[in-house]
Amino acid sequence: MKNLYAVLICLLLVNITNAQDRFLTKNGEVTFFSSAPMEDIKADNNQVLSIIDATKGNIAISILMKSFMFEKALMQEHFNENYVESDKYPKAIFKGAILNFNNLTESETKVEVKGAISIHGKTKEIIVPATITKTKDSILLTGEFFLKVADFDIKIPKVVVKNIAKDIKVIFQFNYKPYQK
Repeated sequence: MKNLYAVLICLLLVNITNAQDRFLTKNGEVTFFSSAPMEDIKADNNQVLSIIDATKGNIAISILMKSFMFEKALMQEHFNENYVESDKYPKAIFKGAILNFNNLTESETKVEVKGAISIHGKTKEIIVPATITKTKDSILLTGEFFLKVADFDIKIPKVVVKNIAKDIKVIFQFNYKPYQK
């Protein structure tokens, strides 16, 4: 009987250790901003799923494209139906690593996140500057970068070409907590 308790305690400790190796957020925030001569367009998405493997610094992000909210319903409709084709390409995915993750302290640190982003069926390697604050029970990752619409074969009709920027500013904030199975 004592051996059974010892085995159960060991399994519990292994499970707790593994849970502390992964940090998760289900409500990360991503905003994109297009500043063009005719108008500015902004969309927010606060239903972004992301996980960090704290043993290696690996990161994965999944963004449901239909969860971007626009000021005008017509912009949202055009975004989903005509530009990113959300029914055909429902998610944007990023897989990569936070460089020098193991060298972080509990203070705010500038880092680079390197990996591949897939949008609209196209994948591009990127390096993104970010700021990370790591404690034993949370990780806060923030940053901003630009993406070129043309890199993802998103076609902009000539009639609205002056309404949409060629480079889209992306701003993100993820507040991770330890993953609980």
